[in-house]
Amino acid sequence: METKVEKREQWSKKREYILAAAGNVVGLGNVWRFPYLCYKNGGGAFLFPYCLFAVLCGVPLFLLETVIGQYTQEGAVTCWTKLCPLAQGIGYSIIVIQLYARLYSIILAWVLFYLIHCFRDPLPWTTCSNPWNTEKCVDLTSSAIHNGNLTANGTRGNLTKSSVSEFWERGLLSMSGGIEEVGAVKWELLLCLLACWVTCYFCIWKGVRSTGKVVYFTAVFPYVTLAILLVRGLTLPGAWQGVVYYLYPDPSRLADLQVWMEACAQVLFSYGVASGTIITHGSYNKVKNNCYRDSLWLCVLNSCTSLVAGFAVFSVLGFMAHTHGVPINMVVQSGPGLAFIAFPQAVAMMPLPQLWAVCFFTMLILLGVDTLFSGLETITSSVIDMFPGHMRKPWRREIFLFFFCSVCFIIQIPLTAQGGVYLFQLVDYYSASGACILFVSLAQCVAVGWAFGSEQMCDAVEDMTGQRPWVLFKLCWRYFTPLTCMACFICSFLDYQPLTSSDGYVYPRWAYCLGWAMALSSVVVVPIWAVGKICLTEGTLRQRLLVLWHPVSDPVGPRTNKGHLKDTEMKLMTTFP
Repeated sequence: METKVEKREQWSKKREYILAAAGNVVGLGNVWRFPYLCYKNGGGAFLFPYCLFAVLCGVPLFLLETVIGQYTQEGAVTCWTKLCPLAQGIGYSIIVIQLYARLYSIILAWVLFYLIHCFRDPLPWTTCSNPWNTEKCVDLTSSAIHNGNLTANGTRGNLTKSSVSEFWERGLLSMSGGIEEVGAVKWELLLCLLACWVTCYFCIWKGVRSTGKVVYFTAVFPYVTLAILLVRGLTLPGAWQGVVYYLYPDPSRLADLQVWMEACAQVLFSYGVASGTIITHGSYNKVKNNCYRDSLWLCVLNSCTSLVAGFAVFSVLGFMAHTHGVPINMVVQSGPGLAFIAFPQAVAMMPLPQLWAVCFFTMLILLGVDTLFSGLETITSSVIDMFPGHMRKPWRREIFLFFFCSVCFIIQIPLTAQGGVYLFQLVDYYSASGACILFVSLAQCVAVGWAFGSEQMCDAVEDMTGQRPWVLFKLCWRYFTPLTCMACFICSFLDYQPLTSSDGYVYPRWAYCLGWAMALSSVVVVPIWAVGKICLTEGTLRQRLLVLWHPVSDPVGPRTNKGHLKDTEMKLMTTFP
């Protein structure tokens, strides 16, 4: 007897989609990357290029991907067969990027490690009486920390190193001398990584039925925690000094091309475009859902969260600078340095440090979990949509997800070794670089704006929502967004700087070759797929392009695209008589 094939899932309630989408777009980058970039690149003046790229790239791409998912009711790979079969390589490129992005679960393991140690009194990173401390260690109560020579990485020249920095480098990472020295696996970190993968598995193992329930907590609680930290931060001595440093406008920075590049990259990263997750979440919506309104509000929520997070972070850093008697640029950092050195040091100086440390790291781990299981759902749903006859049978999804998570965990074991942080930095710098995201965004705009047709996409939005998008979106899909992405993509190569570690470590030549191989692996998929499809399709070149450039039937309705198809055929006949 043939096993029953299940129908494709949908969100049971509208708010489950909103919470899942909000949890995906609001992540670690909003908390530890945007505030630093704003301070570094002109403060309030940085908001101008940020808002400009949000209007020209972020919002149009977010809406475009949401509409693609809801209109086709397919995942990130198979959706292109209903829009532009020639561009299906975009879906495989997204899968490659998502596979590399699974390595970011090691960040959750780091955060969980800190969270576990938050329940000790005193906090282990505040003293030098731990097994991992060296003779250079200086605890937070020492005068060496308060003498005005503290740097952003917690050091004072080559003479001393703060207890916070030693906890990060030696207590957590046990850092080796470089990527060549893999070293021993740190079993505590390995168990934290295992716990993260087990949690993510059970968050999504039943599809949107389980994900839709989990997001009620994982998406809402970080906002509650952020609000608590914001109120607490603004009431600390020196908080407003930090806020002024955060937003003090420096218009001269706008003459620097790097500022504009970082603004564009931050918009694309924080909005989560070109990762397939927006398409996946949209594909679980009902066809008549008002995705146009949802997308606009989610984009506003994302940008506002970044701005508010900056106030929370810099108020605490201002307090830290005030306490140490140093300029705030001596304590401000981005990325891991902010989350694992500067902020832990700041909360240690507050009353009830364990409470604020637990709040901060709980917020980080929930922000990361949302993004992680959204990426897992993108990969899983794409595989299911490619093989629906096999994968939509009972328990097939759970079994596939179990083996996939197990393989990912095994592959990531080297990241828990002493040299793992160097490998992580290599993957982070190259595999999910801004250039890869820019290329995928460019390809999506060409496939939809020119092949499927921006006018046709506007018709689709109107059919589903009853509202026609602003003319600006049609212009962005065809002109503004692809041109912006192309310009930034080219500039990213012209402004390329080889990866170096914060402590001055230079990677070996083979590591840079590996990095470039990872970066190009997601880019070359698109042209290779297109050439392969053209070669394998029957007919003349004009007939092949006609078949692959645009689908004949409407993806979800009885309408046909004969008019659009006729226009496409006339263009192709002119080009290829």
